[in-house]
Amino acid sequence: MNSKNILIGFIALATLFSCSKLEEKPDSILVSEQFYLNEEQAISAVTGTYRKLYESGQSLYNSLIQIGVEMATDDYEAGPRARNAHVRAISGLTHDPSNDRMEELWRQSYDAINASNLNIKNINEMAEDQITPTVRTRLVNEAKFLRALHYFNLVRWFGAVPLVTEPVSALSPEQLYVSKSSEEDVYTQIVEDLSDAENLPNYLAYADKDKGRASRGSAKSLLAKVYLTQKKWELARDKAKEVIDYENYDLFEDFADVFAVDKKNGKEHIFSAQFQGNSGYQGNSLASRSATTEVVGVNGGHSDAYHEEGGLYELYEVQDKRLPVTFITEMVSPATGELHILSGPHFHKYYDESVVGNQSNSSKNLPIIRYAEVLLIYAEAENELTSIPSNDAIEALNKVRRRADASLHVGVGTKDDFRELVFEERRKEFVYEYQRWFDLARRGATYYVAKLHAAGKTQAASRHIYFPTPQRELNLNPNLKQHPDWVNY
Repeated sequence: MNSKNILIGFIALATLFSCSKLEEKPDSILVSEQFYLNEEQAISAVTGTYRKLYESGQSLYNSLIQIGVEMATDDYEAGPRARNAHVRAISGLTHDPSNDRMEELWRQSYDAINASNLNIKNINEMAEDQITPTVRTRLVNEAKFLRALHYFNLVRWFGAVPLVTEPVSALSPEQLYVSKSSEEDVYTQIVEDLSDAENLPNYLAYADKDKGRASRGSAKSLLAKVYLTQKKWELARDKAKEVIDYENYDLFEDFADVFAVDKKNGKEHIFSAQFQGNSGYQGNSLASRSATTEVVGVNGGHSDAYHEEGGLYELYEVQDKRLPVTFITEMVSPATGELHILSGPHFHKYYDESVVGNQSNSSKNLPIIRYAEVLLIYAEAENELTSIPSNDAIEALNKVRRRADASLHVGVGTKDDFRELVFEERRKEFVYEYQRWFDLARRGATYYVAKLHAAGKTQAASRHIYFPTPQRELNLNPNLKQHPDWVNY
């Protein structure tokens, strides 16, 4: 990390939640005596850290992960209106350490981590008469959940990364020029944070104004996914089973309800990026980025496009109820009433019918983890622990397929066959939800390269299961080293 980025993160937090001006002591110590003076300020500070997931502009869960990561898969490509050379480079697998999307993924993640570090430290230090014990514990654990989420993304994108768990308090080389920690150490911190966050309330305990905050189920579900990524199959299965048995989630009966504005933070939504168009919040920009430019009155951007050579659209059975929610191939003009047959499938999950003509104000949330994924985590992990697919693994898969009206799996085939079925199901279920690159990468370089080459992205190489450490960070921090796979590539 560098001092400019740390200061930006600190100043942003100060600007949001303090009526006092940020002061810097003569010895260059960063201070926050003006903040965290009462319970309301503490709640506001943590709420502000949630907004770093999806605030205005190309923020992490408001399109940055899509254009910075998902373009490098077999399902997506830079659309006709994606004119940024760095985005097109990721789509074509020609990106390098100077790519500005890599810089933003790194910078915004550490900015959010520093905000969580500030929250954890300062809320823990608040006096007993400033905050109730229950709220203190809850807020600290919410901050730990958010920190774990950002580190989980970073370690999957970049491999070994700097591990910083205290807010920067001095502009000294020791605090600013942090070396990378091993992937193992980063995962240890993630697990520790999520284990603490398991003490959060069940999501049903939150009042309406707090819906969407991290919950006990959020922590358990993300922890199951962490274990799955580490190939700790028994831990992943057991943690997913805890969520299934005790956290009161369920699938919506109708797949379309997952993305319905009036069903936000419902029984399937374990943790989501919260969007509210036509307000102080930024709308879900994926709605406009994917919308067609071929229909009068839609005002689409078509910067994110379906990569047809990947063949995803053809994987769906014709009766699969996910297909018309995920893609459209024709559309009636809201301006003329004319039916338009589109030149190809367009992503449609986040298209908001209430703001036709201005999709930048889409209020549809983006699921970060939902109950369907917990079922598939359970199915995958359970399968890895048995010699042949078990009935429990098959039923977890079939719950997802049954809701989609897809053909049910009847137990024929090998363990390897079932593993691929689960991955195929994840691909169809979680289109445009920031899952595909992570899934391909965790299967390893051979799998990733084979899938992308089959989809016509022949520039894909083994190094692409990680992203390069941004050159800007290497230039600013003499203790950082490039990822080994990106040295002399």
